[in-house]
Amino acid sequence: MRTEREKMLAGELYDALDPGLVADRARVRDLCQRLNASREAEEELRRDLCRRIFGQGGDTVWMQPPFYCDYGTNIELGERVFFNFNCVVLDVCRVRIGAYTFFGPAVQILTPMHPMDAALRRQQEYGKPVEIGSDVWVGAGALILPGVTVGSGSVIGAGSVVTRDIPAGVFAAGNPCRVIRTITADERASHG
Repeated sequence: MRTEREKMLAGELYDALDPGLVADRARVRDLCQRLNASREAEEELRRDLCRRIFGQGGDTVWMQPPFYCDYGTNIELGERVFFNFNCVVLDVCRVRIGAYTFFGPAVQILTPMHPMDAALRRQQEYGKPVEIGSDVWVGAGALILPGVTVGSGSVIGAGSVVTRDIPAGVFAAGNPCRVIRTITADERASHG
């Protein structure tokens, strides 16, 4: 028989109040609380906490607390990912983020989904994984919704609500987020 954690990671209906999952969330929330209370000068403490929070990439993540997540172990980071202040990653399913991807303040990456049926919703939830490529820039306050993939080299405008996949190498913005245009070769080669 599959565990609730296995069902959760597979995107199937699961019981979020399973004691093992509750304990996993409590563990990472305590770690995040310690990270969020740390001082700028406590670089080694922050690095140790990030290694313990993230499933992968905690050794190079660049972090401006506060930061919040559900499990942490389901977040896989490439090299030198940056989270600005107040980012939230609800990682009931895998969240994979490529190298050198930057998140502005108050970005939320959300994988949980809830059934439309109210009776079922009271007892179970499910999720869809999120994948964000390398060298992506996500502007302040953007929401990345469950099941979305954002291609490498793309820029997501501030305040966008990303409800569907975004291809590589584009500027996309809005609610719902849509491709505005391709990022030009000149823009890729310059500072602006």
